[in-house]
Parts: sequence; C-alpha cells; structure tokens
Amino acid sequence: MTLDPNYIEYPKRRLGYDHDLYAFSTLPSRKPLAWPDGKSVAAWIVVSLEWFPITPGDTPFRAPGHMQTAYPDYRHYTAREYGTRVGFYRLLDAFAKAGVKASIAANGAIAQRYPSIIRDVVDAGHEIIAHSTDMNGTIASSLPVDAERALIHDSIAALSDVAGVAPRGWHSIARSQSFATPDLLMEAGIEYCCDWANDEVPWTFTNGLVNLPLNHELSDRQILNVQQQSVDSYATQILDAHDWLSAEAQTQGARLLPLHLTPYIIGLPYRMDAFERLLADLAARPQTWFARGSDILDSFRSQM
Repeated sequence: MTLDPNYIEYPKRRLGYDHDLYAFSTLPSRKPLAWPDGKSVAAWIVVSLEWFPITPGDTPFRAPGHMQTAYPDYRHYTAREYGTRVGFYRLLDAFAKAGVKASIAANGAIAQRYPSIIRDVVDAGHEIIAHSTDMNGTIASSLPVDAERALIHDSIAALSDVAGVAPRGWHSIARSQSFATPDLLMEAGIEYCCDWANDEVPWTFTNGLVNLPLNHELSDRQILNVQQQSVDSYATQILDAHDWLSAEAQTQGARLLPLHLTPYIIGLPYRMDAFERLLADLAARPQTWFARGSDILDSFRSQM
C-alpha cells in the first residue's frame, strides 16, 4: 500500500518548533547572564496562594489539587483552606527570618475574600503575581478567546484593587495556556509569565512577553505530595540543584533556581523546620541572589 504524499508533508517541519510563539534557542548560543553584585544563582521563591471552590469546574479541565471526593468534599476543601489560615503565615514568618522577598501567585478570589492577606504580602515587600480568578479558572485552547480575555482581566483587576498596584507577572493554573495566552497577557499589561518550564534562564516570546521558567520537578507538590518524599529529601534536592547551577554558572553565565511552594503542603508544622534551614543554607551560599520575579525580569531586560 502506497502512502498518500500528503502524509509526509508537514508545513511546520523546520528547524526548531512547530509554532511561532518563540524562537528555537540552545543554551550555548545565548549571551551569558550576570545577576547583580556578582551573584550567579537567582533563588526565586514562588508561592501559589489559591482558593478552591468546593464545587470543582471541569471545563476545560479540573485543576490539580482540586476537590476529589463526593460533594461536599470538606476533607480536601479544609486542607486547602489550611494554607490561607495557617501555612501561608508560617511562610511569611520564614521569609522575614531569612530576610528574603518572594513572588506570591494569588488567585483574584484571594483578594476578594481575604484582602488582609494581600495587604500583608504587599506590606512585607513581596510581589503579587496574577494567578487566574480562582482554581476553576483554568485555560486551554478550547476556552473561547473572549472568555480567556475576561478571566485574565478579572484576575488582574481583583488583585490590583487590593494591592494598589497591577501585577507584572502571570502564572496560569497548572501552567496551562492556550495559543492566544501570550498575546492576551501582553494586551492586559502583563510583562512576564512563568508557565513554560523549558529552561533555567529567562527568555522572550516573539511578542515581547518574557518567560521566567518555573521548574515543576522541584516544586513541593511534586516532591512531597506526588512522589511522597520527605521534606529533608526536598531540601537536599534544592541544595543539589543550586550547587550544580552555581558550578555551571562559572563558565556559562548566571542561572535561575525556582522554589515553587504551596502553603498547605510546605506550611505544615513538621516541615517548617527543614524549610527554614533550607532558606538559611541557601542564604549562606555566596552565589545566591534571592529575588522576586520582577527583580529578575528587570535584570534580564537590562542585559538584552
């Protein structure tokens, strides 16, 4: 049987990717980066501060960590609520003790339901990143463009109203975007997103939006919840990653080490001592630059 000639003809077959969202680029081909004050590893803490409706939305998909058992799923609902009531404030205390600033990826519903939390974040000098409206506000290419535009707008507006300043960054639920998302984010005034985990330095979309890669494999959810490893193992892996990146940076330019945290996971009492030691160990390494996403963005742009 002979194949139809159209079977092997693919209009996007070319060097690089099958889309035009950003250009193909290998790490050795790029201009090496340097962080301020001679630092070589930017330790970027991103906290997902989320509100889960007790009735999950499954369109276009159910967010990771959402309700799982029969309605009303009080077990998972209250476990998530623990993050805003208890765990997040433990993290704020840990950040203050270590003298570090973080990026807080917050749902718009957090600002609407718990505005005092957003004010506490801003007063402590941390940065707010827009993180959709609530955990039913997922994005995929099956979502109509106008609905996605409204979701992005509503998230930014809710956070801006309470924080007093518009977020510069965006983090989609489950890091999921549609093909329209980068343009819609630029249209809404967003300067960077952190959904594409394909690198260890920032890079730029074709339309000018910057991506700060937020590594999923090093998240507390992946290591502690999914892989069921200990918090000591989590800390060891973060430090191992830091030291490897620092060694690479000696010859290849500065690197980005993201710590993606979830308050109801890392904020439990039996994990906080190890987490506070981790922050202290990172701070003791002379190569470490603790930075918010906006700080990393500004440094990156100044070198491009």
